[in-house]
Amino acid sequence: MKEKGHVISALVIGFISLIGFSFIAVLIGVGKVAEFDQALISFIRGFETPALTSIMKLFTFIGSFPVVLVIFLIVSFIFYRVLKSRTEIFLVAAVIVGTQVINLLLKLLFHRARPDIHLLIDVGGYSFPSGHAMSAFAVYGILTFVFWRHIPKSIGRISLIIGSSMFILFIGMSRIYLGVHYPSDIIGGYFASAAWLTVAIWFFQSYKERQWEKGS
Repeated sequence: MKEKGHVISALVIGFISLIGFSFIAVLIGVGKVAEFDQALISFIRGFETPALTSIMKLFTFIGSFPVVLVIFLIVSFIFYRVLKSRTEIFLVAAVIVGTQVINLLLKLLFHRARPDIHLLIDVGGYSFPSGHAMSAFAVYGILTFVFWRHIPKSIGRISLIIGSSMFILFIGMSRIYLGVHYPSDIIGGYFASAAWLTVAIWFFQSYKERQWEKGS
């Protein structure tokens, strides 16, 4: 019953995330987010300083694919050599690759141009949904999931959640601060990634349950 409850919860979260993404996409399509985007951009830009710009560039670098690849290699080593639990490696790999593919397809579908005022870094491609936001949510979300059961104490689990949440938040915020994304790009990216993450975890849990049933 407990596992069934977890599956239902995951499906509900995935459905809500999909609805959230669709809602943001519709609002962008009909031009109803400009005021919200501009208000939040102005608020975040109000804190601009050289030191904060350097910090935000660091966070945007942390959210880049090369860093994600390094994180994957480290996690793979930990699970393969230390924890002796290898199926999680395939889950993390699938989530990372799937996120990149889904983001590319969504960007080609929506064709939203990036902001073109006060850019602090140069980037190309389309704007919606944010690839950095999707990647951050997917990577740190899946890391929280796979490491959760290996951390026995509550303080460790709480620290894991807080740390992951901070990276997700600040990587997304860095893209707004640096002028390369609208806030709605970031929110849409979070929703899209949450939907994909719940699907990936559901498949993984289903696979683990089948393996357990075969072994029992």
